[in-house]
Amino acid sequence: MSEPRGGGRKTAVISGGGGGLGSALSKQLQEQGWQVVLLDREVSDLQISNTQLPMKCDLTDPAQLAACCEKILACFERIDLLVYAAGVTTIGPVAKLSDPAHRHLFEVNYFAAVAMAQAFQNALRQSQGAHLVLTSVAGFAPLYQRAAYAASKHAMAGFFGSLRAEEKAFGVRVCVAAPSFVATNPQGGTDALGISPPGSAADAVDAMTPEQAATAILRGFRQGRDFVAVGRVSKLAHMLNRVSPAFYQWLMARTIKGETGEATDR
Repeated sequence: MSEPRGGGRKTAVISGGGGGLGSALSKQLQEQGWQVVLLDREVSDLQISNTQLPMKCDLTDPAQLAACCEKILACFERIDLLVYAAGVTTIGPVAKLSDPAHRHLFEVNYFAAVAMAQAFQNALRQSQGAHLVLTSVAGFAPLYQRAAYAASKHAMAGFFGSLRAEEKAFGVRVCVAAPSFVATNPQGGTDALGISPPGSAADAVDAMTPEQAATAILRGFRQGRDFVAVGRVSKLAHMLNRVSPAFYQWLMARTIKGETGEATDR
């Protein structure tokens, strides 16, 4: 990593690059001629190549994240794209939401993304690059039993929507992509805090594969769109939430309750 990489390729940095969606985006970007840097807590299964560099990084550790960003800036001649694909969720009623889980979720989903945006701000201005922000249906509408997750994704949408206005003068784009359910972790699983990786929910509705989601996200990005609703559920939810928020909330809760067999929150 002592010699800067370049070779005429554009460079993308992907947080959560070891996850299903991050990996799918990495593969498709490389097929389109990009070189990628993948940040994740676990990268032992990711290959190192001329166009892919995995870097182990705990995004919730500010010092570690800052050091990784510095290394990337020293290693690559230019940074053209930041992809914010890292994310976790917690599923359950607000009555059972713990403060540690709530704060950890924001550290991963929101504060790490903000830190990355600040660390690479000048580099993206120099390249007139872009931020590609992966939020969720929960980034523009409520989502049943995911209050903390929805709050973090709303925060991302608000931050990067505001950043778009600031960075426009420097030729930097901000594209927010909102997938619906993406089946990235069908095996499921939660940690001691009740945190789960996205894509493991048993109540997923019309789930997409990571490859399908990545294709739709990058298509919208190439088209120069500011917002991309990814998947049929996301497109329908976005339309309904704008036309009739009350109807959307009723339908969303009814649909997910029907999938889980729950009648009421507990």
